[in-house]
Amino acid sequence: MDSLTQAALGGAVGYAVLGNKVGRKAALWGAILGTLPDLDVFLPYEGAVEAFTYHRGFSHSLLVHLLISPIIAWLLIRIHNDTSRFKHRWFWLVFLCLSTHAVLDSFTVYGTQLLWPITEYPFAISNIFIIDPFVTIPLLVGLIMVLLPNIQYITKARANAFGLLVSCIYLGWSLIGKGIIDNNVESVLAKQGIQSQHYMSTPAPFTTLLWRSVMVVENEYYEVYTSVFDAVEDVSVDAYPTSPKLLIPVQSEWGIKRLQWFTKGLYSVRLQDDDIILSDLRMGVECAYAFNFKVAKQTDSGVEVGSFEKFSKRPELSDMQSIWQRIWDPSISLAPTADQQPPC
Repeated sequence: MDSLTQAALGGAVGYAVLGNKVGRKAALWGAILGTLPDLDVFLPYEGAVEAFTYHRGFSHSLLVHLLISPIIAWLLIRIHNDTSRFKHRWFWLVFLCLSTHAVLDSFTVYGTQLLWPITEYPFAISNIFIIDPFVTIPLLVGLIMVLLPNIQYITKARANAFGLLVSCIYLGWSLIGKGIIDNNVESVLAKQGIQSQHYMSTPAPFTTLLWRSVMVVENEYYEVYTSVFDAVEDVSVDAYPTSPKLLIPVQSEWGIKRLQWFTKGLYSVRLQDDDIILSDLRMGVECAYAFNFKVAKQTDSGVEVGSFEKFSKRPELSDMQSIWQRIWDPSISLAPTADQQPPC
């Protein structure tokens, strides 16, 4: 999730744990700890693939959080000497602020290595978009109430608890919505005789009412937009070509195998000029994927390993109007127009 949401969540959790003992300090430290795991983006990774696939690694591990929480709690007690009698609560504040950050990240599609170093598997439930105001605003309103002066503790505690409750209820709804969507898409695929090797559904930007599903089948992949209000017969499937055989000459390259693993098979391969491009189909939309890598290059002597340079193409903000209209109107197509078909 975005940094503002993580800070608001950390502050809310911190105040819920220790606010009745140390006041606003609990919320402030909670907000700081809530953003701490994402500092791994500043680590000097060797290349684009490493930066992409090691992010949300050790710093997001629940096991690491459990080990470092006593150390951080001890440091906080040294800073606030008069709170040493609350050492157990300081521990829970630290651990819960760090761990809820990681768990919330695992609700997005990117992938979070919750059990590193036991496994590097990137857990991704994919039931919430990376930015969703319906998660953030309740937490933020409660946190602002906590930080305001001249308000009684009971009022602050209730506002903070209410913000946490509303966000949790919304996250719970997103899991229900995902179940509805997956069931509908499965029915559509069965009717069309499509048996996907790899499948994923994720919410459209800023909403859990419209979802985007992607599935990969050998030399094709499919993109489906489905609203929770759609009838099964209203769901349309758009097919696009992919050329995984282009990777055969360099398939043993670590960077390629790493990207195939991290994307969980949800990637496309295309030739653009002389570059062989691997795109992560999970994040973005057709013709505007967030993570694309130049993994190989075609030359006169054959296919050679590429630079693994990463580049992104963001969707146009003007597309947001179409996305919100599509929630209510299944006749609206979000597929690229003919002049936008790949290579985009």
